[in-house]
Amino acid sequence: MASWEGEVISTLGKSCDRTSWSTSSGRDTENGCASSWDGPASSSWSTVTAFDFLLVFIMGSSSRQGIRAGRGEQRAQRNSMKAWLNGLAEFFNSVTGGSSLIPTYRVLDGGGNVIPGAELPQIDKAFAHRLYENMQLLPTLDTVLYNVQRQGKISFYYGEEATIIGSAAALEMDDEILGQYREMGVLLWRGFAIDDVMAQCFGNEEDGSGKGRQMPVHFGSPKHHFHTISSPLATQIPQAAGVGYALKRTPDRRSRSIAACYFGEGAASEGDFHAGLMLASTIPSPTLFIARNNGFAISTPSTEQYNGDGIASRGPGYGIDTVRVDGNDVLAVLAAIREARKRCLEQGRAVLVEAMSYRVSHHSTSDDSFAYRPRTEVEDRKKVDNPIMRFRLFMESQGWWNADAETELKARLKEDVMKAFKRAETLKRAELSELFTDVYGGEQPWHLKEQRAELAGLLRKYGSTYEPWRKELAKFKNNGRDLLD
Repeated sequence: MASWEGEVISTLGKSCDRTSWSTSSGRDTENGCASSWDGPASSSWSTVTAFDFLLVFIMGSSSRQGIRAGRGEQRAQRNSMKAWLNGLAEFFNSVTGGSSLIPTYRVLDGGGNVIPGAELPQIDKAFAHRLYENMQLLPTLDTVLYNVQRQGKISFYYGEEATIIGSAAALEMDDEILGQYREMGVLLWRGFAIDDVMAQCFGNEEDGSGKGRQMPVHFGSPKHHFHTISSPLATQIPQAAGVGYALKRTPDRRSRSIAACYFGEGAASEGDFHAGLMLASTIPSPTLFIARNNGFAISTPSTEQYNGDGIASRGPGYGIDTVRVDGNDVLAVLAAIREARKRCLEQGRAVLVEAMSYRVSHHSTSDDSFAYRPRTEVEDRKKVDNPIMRFRLFMESQGWWNADAETELKARLKEDVMKAFKRAETLKRAELSELFTDVYGGEQPWHLKEQRAELAGLLRKYGSTYEPWRKELAKFKNNGRDLLD
């Protein structure tokens, strides 16, 4: 069986021209790309583009640049050609005892073409448009809110795309979501409005997530079955196993709903990851664990986070069905999550999906990623592995999209986002008395009553005379008078 074995390309920006590739020497001397091919030379090489050649070495492998998960070595082995031609089912539980890395499931190549032998997930023009619009909405929001944070109007922000929209589209609307920090796209897919996003980030009176008491992008929405995000890393993973078990014990939901838990590969280094998978394994529950492996845990590259083959290699140890998917291929993610969800329900057991991606943005607005990785690496990745462009090219090949539609969509999304932003910054914060609500059920406990009375006393004494307090109170609905009533 033919397999690829070669050094990770260190000159990522260069393309290896397939016409000058030699199957005997395995070298493109003009561009300086080297490899070895242990399979027979054949004309099928002509169907593999230079873009795909890059992905052969990047997808599912590890490098000192931290581009992909792997063994921390500069050499990688991958059964790429066979992997592209087989069905999705063969990618589940493909961990082996050999030296080969776990294959990565893909549907589209870098040019947006369906890989020969790959099966397209069920999708029509309207559904494709909805996928693409949500994928474009995320970076539009990111751009505006990053700039808003830099202006000091909100305290914090970060975002991500691709894997999120594909997985959101594969889940049912009442599946319970336990996210980390980058799952805003799941809410948008479920009908969470742009005004709702802005309200939460600004913490104004319309913030239904936390009434202005949470950090920005720490969303929550019972209506959308989205559990409130908490800052401590990986706490949602064991919680998801519990939610999945609760669903299994609920008669009217056990056959139709799952718990879907998102986290990054950095969170998988926490003990909560192992506690969560152990719980979902020993007390079986329909819990879908979705690991976003984007190559970095803030500034720590994946090569320094673990020495095994990514996160997917851990699933079999817990007896959990596992698959690795190209997180920049929205159709591959859609298909993989649909199959994973099906297994969760049919078996009543957990499934682990590792989505391989690359974080082109900074970790957050408090991070400067160019302090630990070269700017050229990021710019090259934007060019060779852009999930939005890949899906756009696919839609164009189907006759579902064109340049005019692209221009109209971008203009409309920018207008919608800016309109919501300008509106949100004019609204006041929630009533000050909300500071003491929603923590405890039933009658308010004595210590909160004491704290509320103490704050009310200070406001009566200084609220109208101390200028800093007077300015701050003016930002609240009713100017804080609700606390004095």
